[in-house]
Amino acid sequence: MDFSHIFLFFFFLFIFPTLSTAQSCSISNCINNDFDIRFPFRIPDQQPARCGYPGFNLACNKAGVATINLSSSEYFLVRGIDYVTQQIQLYDSDACLPRRLLQGFKLNLSNSPFIPLSSQSFTFLSCPPQFAMSRFPVIGCLSNSTDSIVATSSMSFAKSMSTSCKIMTNLSVPVSNPDEVNQFLTNLNGDLVLTWYRPACGICETEGKLCGYKSNSGQGIACFNKYISEENNGLRVLRIICVVIVLPTLMCVFGLGCFICFAKWGYDLADGRGNQVQHQQVNPAGSDLEAPTRLSGLDESTIESYQKVILGESRRLPGPNGTTCPICLGEYLTKDTVRCIPECKHCFHVDCIDQWLRVNSSCPVCRNSPNPSPSHLTSIS
Repeated sequence: MDFSHIFLFFFFLFIFPTLSTAQSCSISNCINNDFDIRFPFRIPDQQPARCGYPGFNLACNKAGVATINLSSSEYFLVRGIDYVTQQIQLYDSDACLPRRLLQGFKLNLSNSPFIPLSSQSFTFLSCPPQFAMSRFPVIGCLSNSTDSIVATSSMSFAKSMSTSCKIMTNLSVPVSNPDEVNQFLTNLNGDLVLTWYRPACGICETEGKLCGYKSNSGQGIACFNKYISEENNGLRVLRIICVVIVLPTLMCVFGLGCFICFAKWGYDLADGRGNQVQHQQVNPAGSDLEAPTRLSGLDESTIESYQKVILGESRRLPGPNGTTCPICLGEYLTKDTVRCIPECKHCFHVDCIDQWLRVNSSCPVCRNSPNPSPSHLTSIS
């Protein structure tokens, strides 16, 4: 074993894991939750700042349940996190989200990275108990012996009820699935489902990898293999053994090898046969270089067939899109040209998505494989 082999062994056993784990973070959780807490989420008391994205801080309450603050005074309990679809399920600690809504909680997410999946407008009415309970579904946590609270999405129906019931207020309620058929709200106590677009870690999760910062300075997002991001105890024990036993042994072998080489070299000089051996690295006969793997993407004509949009002053985009490109995480600017993928309607900077589609045939956000659509250029003001 020569010096180069020893150096490579030392590098991959000690230096390389150190560089990798410098970018990795341990996975945490709260004792009474069955989901992992990892990037972009973090628990400040358990994980350093580089292990989470701004606005994604969680905490464990006294009952061992994860909580999140959506504003300075409003917090919710976390039921689950889906890192692939980038959704978080929240619920009210008192199981009465309507009370928060009627007391002035507007679910202001302007300073939050989260947005509701969808919203629906409802009119809240206070009706006599016998009148409401015999005809309409009531909101139990708000109703009592003197008043029954109902909520309807039909304004015309609410006006027709005004002779028997009192209209309290009209609110936009976040719902998981808007119901255009059922006019009455019956599942307002269900989970509040929110999503986020930045950082776009769903691509990493879909590929079975973990998402995180490229470096400890917190600049840029990248995907990491799980075996690199999670250092187990067995590897730590192996390193200790190598430091105490294997490494000194290798150094002794290296020293002995050097001594033998110098001794042989001196003997060759004394014998008049001090020929310098030149090591040449040759390719074995009949062997060919391994062909690079061909990535399966789309051809240029198919890519160009997808819709392009020129952003105007409002920078609004059609479909389920935010204000930043999910690939480069750069903010959209006026007169930027973006390309939208058919079917799912996700949009990206033209240069970003074109480069992606040349090596991948699916959307980088939802992973759907779209069909070609007629190419045209649209301008949005």
